[in-house]
Amino acid sequence: MNFQRIKQPGITLAVRMPVLRFQKRKIAYAGRDTPTLGIRRETINAWERRAPLAPVHVKKLTRSGVKVLIQPSNRRAFPVIDYIAAGAIVQEDLSSAQLIMSVKQVPVEQLIPNKTYAFFSHTIKAQSDNMEMLDTILNRKIRLIDYEKINNNDGKRLVMFGKWAGYAGFINILHGLGLRLLALGHHTPFLHIALAHNYRDSHMAINAVRDCGYEIALNRMPRSLGPLIFVFTGTGNVSQGAQELFSHFPHEFVDPVTLPKVARKGQLNKVYGCVVGRQDHMIRKAGGKYDQEEFQAHPERYVSKFASEIAPYANVILNGVYWDVNTPRLITVPDAKHLLTPTGNKNLDVAGCPTLPHRLLAICDISADPGGSIEFMRECTTIDKPFNIYDADFNKTSDSFDNPSGCLVCSIDNMPAQMPIEATEQFGNLIYPYVIDMLNCGTDHDINRLQCRDEIKNAIITSEGELTPKFKYINDLRNEQRRSHHKAKVMAGNEKQVLLLGAGMVSDPFAHYFSLQKKVNLTVATDSQRDGQRLAALGNNINSVLLDIQKDPERLGELISKHDLVVSLLPYTFHSAVAKLCIQHKTNMVTSSYITPELQALDDLAKQAEVTILNESGLDPGIDHMLAAEAFDRIHEHGGKVKSFTSFCGGLPAPEASDNALRYKFSWSPKGMLLALLNPAKYLKDGRVVNVAGGGGVLDDIYPIDFMPGFNLFGYPNRDSTQYASIYGIQGECSTLLRGTLRYQGFAEAIKALKSIGLLSSEKKDFLNPVQGPDLTWKQITASLVNQQMDVFPDQLRNVVAEKLGRDKVKEMAALNELGVFSDLIPDRQVTPIDTIVPHLAKQFAYEKNERDLVVLNHDIIAQLSNSTKERHRISLVAYGDANGYSAMARTVGYTCAISAHMVLSGEIQRKGMIRPIFKEVYRPALRRLQDFGITATTKVTPIS
Repeated sequence: MNFQRIKQPGITLAVRMPVLRFQKRKIAYAGRDTPTLGIRRETINAWERRAPLAPVHVKKLTRSGVKVLIQPSNRRAFPVIDYIAAGAIVQEDLSSAQLIMSVKQVPVEQLIPNKTYAFFSHTIKAQSDNMEMLDTILNRKIRLIDYEKINNNDGKRLVMFGKWAGYAGFINILHGLGLRLLALGHHTPFLHIALAHNYRDSHMAINAVRDCGYEIALNRMPRSLGPLIFVFTGTGNVSQGAQELFSHFPHEFVDPVTLPKVARKGQLNKVYGCVVGRQDHMIRKAGGKYDQEEFQAHPERYVSKFASEIAPYANVILNGVYWDVNTPRLITVPDAKHLLTPTGNKNLDVAGCPTLPHRLLAICDISADPGGSIEFMRECTTIDKPFNIYDADFNKTSDSFDNPSGCLVCSIDNMPAQMPIEATEQFGNLIYPYVIDMLNCGTDHDINRLQCRDEIKNAIITSEGELTPKFKYINDLRNEQRRSHHKAKVMAGNEKQVLLLGAGMVSDPFAHYFSLQKKVNLTVATDSQRDGQRLAALGNNINSVLLDIQKDPERLGELISKHDLVVSLLPYTFHSAVAKLCIQHKTNMVTSSYITPELQALDDLAKQAEVTILNESGLDPGIDHMLAAEAFDRIHEHGGKVKSFTSFCGGLPAPEASDNALRYKFSWSPKGMLLALLNPAKYLKDGRVVNVAGGGGVLDDIYPIDFMPGFNLFGYPNRDSTQYASIYGIQGECSTLLRGTLRYQGFAEAIKALKSIGLLSSEKKDFLNPVQGPDLTWKQITASLVNQQMDVFPDQLRNVVAEKLGRDKVKEMAALNELGVFSDLIPDRQVTPIDTIVPHLAKQFAYEKNERDLVVLNHDIIAQLSNSTKERHRISLVAYGDANGYSAMARTVGYTCAISAHMVLSGEIQRKGMIRPIFKEVYRPALRRLQDFGITATTKVTPIS
């Protein structure tokens, strides 16, 4: 490859000039008629001012005997008069040309049959937007040459606009960087750099960059910004073009391994550049060094460490890498949540100005591949609207330049159009040597006998109504797309499909949330047609199906296979069976329940199937995990340690609705709550493990509550708290760890009284068999449970029960009286005492109309700071239900589960296996989104003397 030096005022560029090589082996025109070339006007958008050839190239062609026709256009960067002076003929009709050239795609109605066209078709990946054009090309038997496929023997592209895409992208991102920094409170010289299309040529843009660099060299950048680092991905023409402009700053190029040191100790009177090739961040999954040949053949064998080892030190990323579906991404959506999380650092610089919320400020995705190497870049921006702000917490784009968790994104898919004169000149220099070859590809010549170089012959995509052999694969891609489209059509269009199992009261806010989501269909599977219809009425995108998962597991599996996500709000005992089917069908799953041993045993299988099963995504467990993890991470990030963690949560009636013996009310079956009270518990107290016996022992281990003294609360331990030391990452530093449940005073006495007389027993009793004997009153059932005759005198029965409880248990006896166990009411017998008392409690202590419930959650964390001082972090959340709407429990569980499910559905959560919401990329956005539904915690930090 030869090089020719092109001198411009103030700059000398070395440009590859393949024309020199090809002049040694000219190919003569093979047709019998006068060789005629047509140049189309560009019509794809108002900003496209490029042309495939500049007047200088047209002049060479006309002098060599080629007739050049050019459509009139006042939008073209080179005026039509210059083409006329070069010998071109201006006319609308190009039908007499053997070859018609343009830069971008041609509208289907303007494609002339039986012609040879050359342009960037954007069809080689079966891009859906251009398939109608491809079909028209095939139907009209057009021979299509795609510039993108003009490659040398090594597969390297020979014709491209890459350098000018790099130029335009770099200028644009500097302009956007100035706006972004200004919105964050920092005036910089970047603000005076305009968008690329505002400069007539690159010389003017270079002068602007140099002026900006002059101010940087004079130390006029805010010190609060720290060293600025620009990362260039890729080593091709795009990256090189951006680097050329960058070099006009006072700068220093550094290796990726030195980025951490530069980020800490770099100078402020220059900027730093880092060029990152595949070998710098691609690593083999099986271990070993990067191998280029293997990567090109099997990119799926590699993973990228760009997001973890390079991006954290970048202020600006200029992405110019090619990406396909099997290539590891540079930055995923979860990666973005880590990179864009504000540090919470409230420190000021020496001038008293706040520092940046996070390091990564802007990304210029010059490759403009939506959903590609930068996963969250899902839509290209445009020249007239070049920027948006990606908000990682909400996984959305907006125009809010001052958003602290945001990142400026520029992803214009026709960057070179902003520098049309030089882009046209360079592209013309590259394509000119092949024009005669392309003229020899007229449709009057058999494709097997074309007199042209292989570089052009191999770039022919269509001929004689068919895809050429090298590009038959496009049909395979299209067939795969059709299958996907058919599947999507069966599953209601392009929408994502969510399957909800269960239709209890918690499901209502869940369904309400998804009724607000675009391009999502929710199917409710329930054994109650009435409940399914209730939820379906919440949105046009919700439907219901009848399903009894115990009786019809095959139907359940079929439904799971047709959905993108399964959410189970069934009782926890069903979750492991559902999870097995989700793993089998490679469908992600979300629950609000604890990870049971049965679920944990499926962890490896889920990982092997690359399935995400997110559990514990409700209130408790759920929001409690998120608030705890957020606090622990904040303490650890500041060098502190967690010495003590006590957490209590409870769903309660609002104070005005708590006037009953239990000080509690039910909106669902009480059995789960009663059984939980019979479980053993374990927690850590001052470095000592405390074991609490089952059978109700937790109510003998009462914990005094000093927070929210306006409530008359007590707490008791819940399950095994000690396991959370490792789950939360505070093992070895935390000496007290207790997770417990909140109730109103009086609850414990009532429950212990029920237990004392045997009403919480799960033992079968013959006299409770509903098919045996006459109906029994509560008084008769109580008498039998305490070994008395059923016709015992009422006062005597009370005396026996009082003796059993203890004569000093006045509150307990009063509770039993109010609970009705001495009454003449006739309950429905259910074989066991607990199953008989459950429907009685559910009916007697149900919420009445206009009554509200209440959720109280409190974390008390004692942190030891790096200077050995201590402080208390008190995190509190109180939520009331709406008497005419959703209960507090339904809101906090339902919306939390819905938000978590939507994050899994949209790819924001990509961890595999059994997981909890304790990771920053999960809890931070989830807690922010819960605020939209009025669910907000408060934090108070106080020093401890």
